[in-house]
Amino acid sequence: MDDRIVNEILEFRDERGWKQYHNPKDLAISLSLEVAELLENFQWSSSEEAVAKRMLSIKEELADVLIYSVLFAEAVGLDLDEIIMEKLSKNSKKYPVEKAFGKKEKYTEL
Repeated sequence: MDDRIVNEILEFRDERGWKQYHNPKDLAISLSLEVAELLENFQWSSSEEAVAKRMLSIKEELADVLIYSVLFAEAVGLDLDEIIMEKLSKNSKKYPVEKAFGKKEKYTEL
């Protein structure tokens, strides 16, 4: 993840003295709540309708999810670039292109 963005997020938090409240449990709860708010944009709508009518809210809720993800990673000492690359590597083994291309099944069903 772009260090500039991570630093902006941490600086925003630190300028307000909020780090004291950012323990892993509360950040995980906040992350879950923000994901639920993102999902709320799609309730009772098709994907197309939600995107067409609620893009501003979707954008803001996704930003909240990503910000809380950065804060959570920092709180538990994880490097986002590293864990994302590790997960992509793991997923590439579980979902090789020749088996998974164009399919939605879980790796155990391929």
